[in-house]
Amino acid sequence: MKVLIIEDEAPAAEKLERYLHKFDPSIEIMGVIDNAEAAVEWLRKEKPDLIFMDIQLRDGLSFQIFQQVQVRTPVIFTTAFNEFALDAFKVNSIDYLLKPITFTALSTSMQKLEAMKSALNNDEQNVRLKAVFSNPNLKTKDYKTRFMVKLGEHIRSITTDQITVLYADGRDVYLVTQQNRKFIIDYTLESLEEVLDPGQFFRPNRTFIININAIKDVLVYSNSRLKVSLTQDFDKEIIVSREKVAEFKEWFDGQGGRN
Repeated sequence: MKVLIIEDEAPAAEKLERYLHKFDPSIEIMGVIDNAEAAVEWLRKEKPDLIFMDIQLRDGLSFQIFQQVQVRTPVIFTTAFNEFALDAFKVNSIDYLLKPITFTALSTSMQKLEAMKSALNNDEQNVRLKAVFSNPNLKTKDYKTRFMVKLGEHIRSITTDQITVLYADGRDVYLVTQQNRKFIIDYTLESLEEVLDPGQFFRPNRTFIININAIKDVLVYSNSRLKVSLTQDFDKEIIVSREKVAEFKEWFDGQGGRN
């Protein structure tokens, strides 16, 4: 097995190498990379059998790697913090190890990978592994399908397919329906990103989350940005920020995962 280690702490990378060789002396360490930019360039040319990836690298979070290069290789994430667990499983992750990593924890992850492979027929293994690893919906919780809203003294339930856009205005977050009805909901945009289906909803900037089915048109805007217009009248301008343009295009084309 050929393994790539993406880790910016030398002692942690050395420990991983020791543990991997202890688990299986035949494992080949293809390289140790300490930043996301170099990892992207490396992965454009090489394809390991497994990647151990630290989440916080010297040039930012390693999730940015998946936005710049297609990674079909299974990944085992390593980190000292557990708040990134859900994000890790939105990409092709098979496990999430908290530092300091123990040999027992690493062995369990490796055995998990081996069990997944051995459970598949040899003829179907590569195809089915790719399908499993590239589908984030198979590894995340069920997404929210409706929201409870208050209308005067009445309570209503709004299904997600009725939502056109959600947006923040000061400390309040609003849900807007296809009928142009607006409700305040007790969520932040960050928490909404975690509970909404990423195939249906996208956050183009800090202020908005939009429904794919509510998009009427997308126009090229100034400074390499995009402007989104909705199928209904909406009095606010929705601009896709420059750093989100590439991700938005993938999502709009049906390739997007989580923004």
